[in-house]
Amino acid sequence: MNPEERADAEVLVDARGLKCPLPVLKLEKALADGPDKGRIVVLATDPVARIDIPYYCRQRGLDVAIEPVSGGAMRFSVTKT
Repeated sequence: MNPEERADAEVLVDARGLKCPLPVLKLEKALADGPDKGRIVVLATDPVARIDIPYYCRQRGLDVAIEPVSGGAMRFSVTKT
């Protein structure tokens, strides 16, 4: 029941149904545990994640793109360079 899946330097973090600050904390853990370069994809349903995740990324110099997905979730693609 691990929310992270690793494949081709991409890490998927499923934070759907979790409330602030858990999506950011799961992103932070994935960044620490994941590959040095690549992408972390976070799926989140908490509306506050739309503010918190980009803010977290800006503070750390990470690129982030946001797109809506079905079921009211958002997909955050965080690029580690």
